[in-house]
Amino acid sequence: MLDIKFIRENTDQVKTGLLNKRAVVDIDELLNLDQKRLALSKDLDDLKSQKNKLTGKSEEALKIKSDIQALESELKIVEEKYLELMYQIPNLPLASVPIGKDEKDNLVLRKVGSTESSSMANPKDYLELSQKLDLIDTERSAKVSGARFGYIKNRLVNLEFALIQLTMETLVPEGFIPVIPPFMIKPEMMKAMGYMERGADEIYHLEKDDLYLIGTSEQAIGPMHANETFEKKDLSRRYLGFSPCFRREAGSYGKDTKGILRVHQFDKLEMFSITTPENSAQELEFILSMEEKLMTLLQLPYQVVSLCTGDLGNQSAKTYDIETWLPSQKQYRETHSCSNTLDFQSRRLNIKYKSEPKNSYVHMLNGTAFAIGRTLIAIIENYQQEDGSILVPQALQKYTNFTKITDTAL
Repeated sequence: MLDIKFIRENTDQVKTGLLNKRAVVDIDELLNLDQKRLALSKDLDDLKSQKNKLTGKSEEALKIKSDIQALESELKIVEEKYLELMYQIPNLPLASVPIGKDEKDNLVLRKVGSTESSSMANPKDYLELSQKLDLIDTERSAKVSGARFGYIKNRLVNLEFALIQLTMETLVPEGFIPVIPPFMIKPEMMKAMGYMERGADEIYHLEKDDLYLIGTSEQAIGPMHANETFEKKDLSRRYLGFSPCFRREAGSYGKDTKGILRVHQFDKLEMFSITTPENSAQELEFILSMEEKLMTLLQLPYQVVSLCTGDLGNQSAKTYDIETWLPSQKQYRETHSCSNTLDFQSRRLNIKYKSEPKNSYVHMLNGTAFAIGRTLIAIIENYQQEDGSILVPQALQKYTNFTKITDTAL
């Protein structure tokens, strides 16, 4: 949520930010409602003050009581409309974000590693390779759960746990606190994280329990500190969350329908940071550097992309993506994302830190360590051999105790 004072004082900037983010919100109506609620609040306070000066049940006191009730009802309606519009406003893009309509306008910042496959003239698709080695089974998962699910099997399971261990040993020394969060959260917490106004159709809702399945552990980690105030010396507070993630993939029908690239359920390791406003820009670069460190350990070719205004998420003020090369597709595909949400989420969650002259809202950031399924895909494709076997990245070998996947045996 934005600061209403900022909206009042920077109306044109807000309107431009909304235009660049391709969001439609009636800011003039919002400001009109803001003036109404302030005027009604003042009138209500004046009437209450008058009522306090009167004694007994005089005719004047009864009239003031009736007027107070009428004003309270009117104010409630105005505040509901005001809050509805306030929640519709997405976070505004930072000045450093490239302006554009969609992913075609994203800016490639750098490419790391070679995309030329020296060992494979005609690289195979990961699904073909993994099915022959009995690593991924989507046919049986479709029988059990339907489309967009998959069984991860045999030595690919070892690789998943190896990725988790590598991430833990890399990020915990950097100050990240490991956490396994709840996988279901309350509606007010999902809304506070900024996922309900745009993207609600992606979220699984358990109606009987009125709980939402998380699509990323960020959604459960952020609300941990709702209504809390940090000591400044305790920031930045960094978390490393591990969780399954659940997504409807609404609107993606026809895209990546085979395999496990775009599924309803997958495991992910997620970085989350709570920091001060003056440090949040630097913290975003730090999170990106951790993502690149992990990618370098796996020796996978990738590119770093700065998302344009039209491709930013509802809660993000700035986002970097890492896209990893898939030889069979001859293109980069998104595997990581890291975002700075500034105080957009912390205002909704009421998370502050002690500062002078008054307490201030923290800034909150998130970033993918590894989306397990997509990382496994990238390893399979980039480490495949002519004989159909798959080499294990050197950084993972100390956890797997094998260097190559050649058959289905464990």
